[in-house]
Amino acid sequence: MTTALARGAAAMMAITALATAAPALADSPGPLYELVDAAAQRLQTADAVAANKWLTGGPITDPARVQQVLAAVSKDAESRGVATDYVATIFTNQINATEAIEYARFAGWKFDPAGAPTSAPDLASSRTAIDALNRRMVEQIAAQGPLLHSPGCGVELDAAKNAVAAQRQFDDLYRTALDAATRSYCGF
Repeated sequence: MTTALARGAAAMMAITALATAAPALADSPGPLYELVDAAAQRLQTADAVAANKWLTGGPITDPARVQQVLAAVSKDAESRGVATDYVATIFTNQINATEAIEYARFAGWKFDPAGAPTSAPDLASSRTAIDALNRRMVEQIAAQGPLLHSPGCGVELDAAKNAVAAQRQFDDLYRTALDAATRSYCGF
């Protein structure tokens, strides 16, 4: 009787686990998932960066930093055999989308000062994370080059954006930013 109860309990646990498990996105996320997810993670740094800039009075746009990023990703792309103008366009869109999120945060805090941040991570730590994501993105651009320049790119890109946005529970602002950040991925 004890064995039968144990088997029954084990079966119920297995059924419950299967019924309540989150979809296994990692099983078949699609070929552009990693690239789009890195772009999404890079967008998510905008909140911390905006908070830092809000508290320090720093400007949202930083042309010197933009040039530094574009030079670094272009150099990385060239070393991987990827067209530097293609990568520069991708990262210009990424930077513009990130800045748009920062502007939206500033606008929200101006409308509701009580909602403004009172602390923020150091900008250097955010930039270290951004630099790592930039390298990951260039790596994925190189790895997915044939697909990014194929007729099937649009379908795969849309699938990846939808999967990433759902996985990261993006709101309308972040979904719009992700669309803007990835708009030049296909067919350059």
